[in-house]
Amino acid sequence: MLVHALEAPGLIHRIQARTAVVGILGLGYVGLPLASAFESAGFPVLGFDTDPDKLASIDRGENYLKHLGQTMTRRLRDSERFEATVDFRRLAEADAVLLCVPTPLGEHHEPDLSFVENSARSVAQVARAGQLVILESTTYPGTTRDLVGGILAESGLEVGKEILLAYSPERENPGSKDFTTSSIPKLVGGTCDASGAAAYELYSAAIDSVHLVSSAEIAEAAKVHENVFRAVNIALVNELKVILDAMDIDVWEVIDAAATKPFGFMKFVPGPGLGGHCIPIDPYYLTWVARRAGHTTRFIELAGEINRTMPEYVIQRTMLALNEVGKALSKARILVLGLAYKPDIDDTRESPAIALMEGFKQLGAEVEYSDPHVPQGKAMREHDLSDHQSVDLTPESLAGFDAVVVATTTPPSTGMPSPSARR
Repeated sequence: MLVHALEAPGLIHRIQARTAVVGILGLGYVGLPLASAFESAGFPVLGFDTDPDKLASIDRGENYLKHLGQTMTRRLRDSERFEATVDFRRLAEADAVLLCVPTPLGEHHEPDLSFVENSARSVAQVARAGQLVILESTTYPGTTRDLVGGILAESGLEVGKEILLAYSPERENPGSKDFTTSSIPKLVGGTCDASGAAAYELYSAAIDSVHLVSSAEIAEAAKVHENVFRAVNIALVNELKVILDAMDIDVWEVIDAAATKPFGFMKFVPGPGLGGHCIPIDPYYLTWVARRAGHTTRFIELAGEINRTMPEYVIQRTMLALNEVGKALSKARILVLGLAYKPDIDDTRESPAIALMEGFKQLGAEVEYSDPHVPQGKAMREHDLSDHQSVDLTPESLAGFDAVVVATTTPPSTGMPSPSARR
């Protein structure tokens, strides 16, 4: 006889009693604070990651995500409700499994869902009746139901009956002092009514505000829409910056003047490009799935093109400025100020500062960076800065450079991060 997941035995009851074991697969920028939120809410939490160094850092009470501080990892380390492991067979112990893995782009700006696929297969290998699986990774509409659901079905369990499946997009804002994982409103959409209800119940126990939508596809599309909205408006103001520079008009004063209008206007500010895991990537997930549906996304793709060219624009402006003082870029020493994609964090994912450094190098310049939050460069998915260290900002060190390019800052006139600093 088929047993419904909500009845096998009492998933909702265990969530309400805070006895449901919450498994967090992926202890990165999304998973670690999420694990902390559920542990703080009284749930037993099992954290999973393929990187043993992360687990070793937690055991030492050291946070490998510096912007989150040491208090979080020390509290998790000392809590009887939290345990982290590299043994994915223990996913069977979890009543709810939250997949918090990267969704990067491939070589041709196509979605790379390999991390989602691998994590779903890890769950499917040990899945049991009564579990709830929730995808948190940003992706295109249909991923949860078609890709994750298809893989979970390989376990022999019926999705929506024996195992529940939902989507709840992450909305982390690294470095924010105003919002935490628990205070940021959460979207939830299930692949069936029962899945949505169970996911809503789970998040409501740890998150202040949870909004249930009618399907996983609605939640997936809403998350993509949030970031496409940002990308398009940033592209608009970046293009405005280029135009107004050519007209010798101060773009910052223009933006501040426009922002005095109390309705119908939202302030966006220009920068050297886009950074972070969401805004530079999410629009391409939508354009890819739109092509599958037989449609083009000309507006979104144009915005992506404008934002991708901003590092080149900054390099050209730097070259012209050096020419004015009789210095060739190929013989210059350049200091890039700020390696992280936004202020006061150590997150360098998709940072335009890296594109600036590589662009300057390709033109023959000697390039270094200064960022107290990233003291040592490292090898990344597409870049290797492991031979670079942050330069201390002193009068002596600055005297050794021909130009300083400020890549990450908070404009003083607006108090708002540059677009490269916004998730």
